[in-house]
Amino acid sequence: MFRPRNALLVVSVLSVAVAGIGAAQDTDKQQICSQIETRPFTVGNWATYNWTAGQTSGSTLRMAVVGKEAHEGTTYYWYEVTIDDPQRPNAKMILQTLVPSLGSKAGVRAVIMINSTPGTNVTAEIARDCQEMDVVGWEGITVAAGHFRALHMKHPRTAMEVWVQPDLEFAMVKGTLKDGSLLELKAQGTGAQSSITETPAPPRR
Repeated sequence: MFRPRNALLVVSVLSVAVAGIGAAQDTDKQQICSQIETRPFTVGNWATYNWTAGQTSGSTLRMAVVGKEAHEGTTYYWYEVTIDDPQRPNAKMILQTLVPSLGSKAGVRAVIMINSTPGTNVTAEIARDCQEMDVVGWEGITVAAGHFRALHMKHPRTAMEVWVQPDLEFAMVKGTLKDGSLLELKAQGTGAQSSITETPAPPRR
């Protein structure tokens, strides 16, 4: 016969096990967030994402590392985000930032924008907010680029929800953003070059 005392013992053991899993997942989150934030880029790597729902539904988001420069003993990388919107075929949005890593708190050394705003830098925002997110758990997730084991996290104060795999150059496999739009990894590769072919003009004063 299964006695109530035994039932309490089972509940206690399960509670300890769940707490242990939660602590392990929090440790995973801390390690992963640190890895995403500080890992150096690899010049030429790129990833594209299908963007559905929200104001830019139907667009393709591309992230790439298109160059690097040394400044004061630190290597900075040209990190490029582009958005191809089929509703605006002649107004491709391009944002390039010169940074030491994806979520670096050291600041941006230079910015080049064409038809864009800093708000389009999605993965950098995720990297900065990573430590504030709650862990849902590790999940198997399938997107156009393949099947991945990713850590599912959710921001407690916004609608942002992400699935990240730290071994990927840009970490994000899937993300639900604050405006309800959805990003899913479409493809990734090497050999990326800058989308800006002309010499940018300095800002007017």
